[in-house]
Amino acid sequence: MNKTIIVSNRLPLQISIENEELEVTPSVGGLATGLKSVHKDGNGIWIGWSGITQEELDPRLEAEVNEAITKEQCVSVNLTESDLDLYYYGFSNRTLWPLFHYFIEYTEYNTESWEAYKRVNQKFANKVLEYAEDGDKIWIQDYQLLLVPALVKKNKPDISIGFFNHIPFPSYEIFRTFPKRKELLRGMLGADLIGFHTYDYERHFLSSVKRILSLDVNFNKVTYENRIIKVDSFPMGIDYKKFKQAALDHDKMNEDEKSEIQKRLDQHLQKEDGVKMILSIDRMDYTKGIPNRIKAFEYFLNKYPEFHEKIRLIMLAVPSRSQVPQYQKLKQETDELVGRINGKYSTVSWTPIWYFYRTLPFKNLIDLYTSSDIALITPVRDGMNLVAKEYVATRTRKDGVLILSEMTGASKELNEALLINPFNFEEIADSIKQALEMPVPEQKQRMIALQKRVSRYSVKKWANEFMNSLHQVDKAYHIIQAKKIKKKDLEVFKTRMSSNKQKILFLDYDGTLVNFTNNPLDAKPDQELFSILNKLNAKKNTKLVIISGRDKKTLNKWFGHTPYILVSDHGVSMRLESENWKTMERLKTDWMEDVLPVLETFVDRTPGTLVEKKKFSLAWHYRNTDVELAEKRLVEIKTVLTSFISNTDLTLLEGNKVIEIKSSKVNKGRACSNLVSLFPSDHIFVFGDDWTDEFMFEELPERALSVKVGVQKTKANYYVKSVEQVRELLKAMIE
Repeated sequence: MNKTIIVSNRLPLQISIENEELEVTPSVGGLATGLKSVHKDGNGIWIGWSGITQEELDPRLEAEVNEAITKEQCVSVNLTESDLDLYYYGFSNRTLWPLFHYFIEYTEYNTESWEAYKRVNQKFANKVLEYAEDGDKIWIQDYQLLLVPALVKKNKPDISIGFFNHIPFPSYEIFRTFPKRKELLRGMLGADLIGFHTYDYERHFLSSVKRILSLDVNFNKVTYENRIIKVDSFPMGIDYKKFKQAALDHDKMNEDEKSEIQKRLDQHLQKEDGVKMILSIDRMDYTKGIPNRIKAFEYFLNKYPEFHEKIRLIMLAVPSRSQVPQYQKLKQETDELVGRINGKYSTVSWTPIWYFYRTLPFKNLIDLYTSSDIALITPVRDGMNLVAKEYVATRTRKDGVLILSEMTGASKELNEALLINPFNFEEIADSIKQALEMPVPEQKQRMIALQKRVSRYSVKKWANEFMNSLHQVDKAYHIIQAKKIKKKDLEVFKTRMSSNKQKILFLDYDGTLVNFTNNPLDAKPDQELFSILNKLNAKKNTKLVIISGRDKKTLNKWFGHTPYILVSDHGVSMRLESENWKTMERLKTDWMEDVLPVLETFVDRTPGTLVEKKKFSLAWHYRNTDVELAEKRLVEIKTVLTSFISNTDLTLLEGNKVIEIKSSKVNKGRACSNLVSLFPSDHIFVFGDDWTDEFMFEELPERALSVKVGVQKTKANYYVKSVEQVRELLKAMIE
């Protein structure tokens, strides 16, 4: 039975060893909850680090720990203290975390941590490959494992891989500054489906893919190494029922059942009648904008003194990465700000900020959520922010106001919140006042809408939608592609090629026999290619045809000394073995005088492009220009040329990073048909890579063995993924 393999930096387990006693308990976090159904109900396994380094693990307990982990359908990746220091605390959290959150000034990069990141990602990939089987689905989680998708895909090219990035993806202008930007993108592109929380992150990723790797992007699909990769947004939710039920249970508690925190909150609320509580909960992280929030609150106290002694900010900061210098400075700054503001505004009976630097259990979080009239959540950058959704879920009386930073992923869903710019203190202060004065009917109207949305898109639905989408991508991939050449198919190619009967091979050139180059004139045939072609041509009763969009002059320069049949300009001219060139179609070329200046204008306006002037056609190449600029110019140039060629026999051909204008009377299919009539053959082979070659696949008899280079919709019988695979197939046919 096929299984799902989840891969994350940490296993969804809490493992503790005290006095040689082992205790393993499942985690209760959002990701663990969301993936529970995929993991436990889907014949799945979860691969990740146990939380215990190899140095900490007593060899006598290792077997017992592994057995306990296995019992939870998990597999541990062993990490050393050095791995943890360099890969996790180093590259993941001192390099990628600040970079992806737009804190370039905090981004550290060094070769040692990068090498550790690669090494540990390989460890994870090796563990996945140890358990992965054909038909399985793999779901890799987050920024610590950006290289794993490609490492797995390299060894298991036909397995379905999903990747989800739980933090923001930065804009191209930020991401391009990073030294290993290409390596990270290629690592992620090993996946078949890449998910982000919001469309903004998806858009930033696609822009980087286009502009850094110069890959083709069609809407939200990337063509890479002849694979189609889908990129989409899946906003992560919470376990809504859990939080709602906890809040309902909380409301029913009698005095004896209440926590100490709740009792203290009740005392203050009763003693200070009319005082409203504003709640702030975050990890102590510079991305959360805690100092800005405190300064904005101070600005509010200055601007609206009438609210003194009528409000209180309850601020819970959960300790995080306290060994990292930036976090230590943040903690110090926060302490000083809270102390200064409380010292400035406190009275005998009122302290404006209650500040807690600690981790609170789930029960106490519910106390704070249900007791607070306003949630003030103002990160300067946040992938999603589930605290905002948790607050909404716990408002069982439908009241309360959510003030939310527009820099969070959650803001794209929670439109009924008061959305603010976390850098705009004026706006935050005014929003606090608006929240404090908001009539209860308006509060309920907003909260009902928020709860409806948050409850509908739960964390479980998020996980299921991602897996369904991965299944659909896998399904679509197999629909659009031709048949992959397997061992038995290869034997058919070899048997027909070794036959004594008449054979003819049609071989496209660019993108089929040689890879594309930045300058089209540099794509000269190499010695290996000549060796392959000469051996094919020497086969008994074999005709070898190079059929290309290249002009006669270029083909003659490269292949004039060979006995191959040459067809130029998509079928305009032909040279049979040891004969002179013949023009197959009589074409006018006077139109070129009018079109060439138009194309040259686009070259002037689009750096990196060039015009190739052939005898019977003109080609505008845009391989070397900025991808997004090229897309814009392509729309313009097609509009201009389409207008020009109306009511003429000219047509536009779109190839790989090139658009060509030529006569519609000519195509490769007609040229092939003429040659098959001239040289009747029992066995026909045809290889091509772009849609100009589809004319050959369509026109030739059904018995022809046709091969498309690339995974695209095609009329060819078979496909290979690269020029290198074309050459390997041709070599096999020679044997």
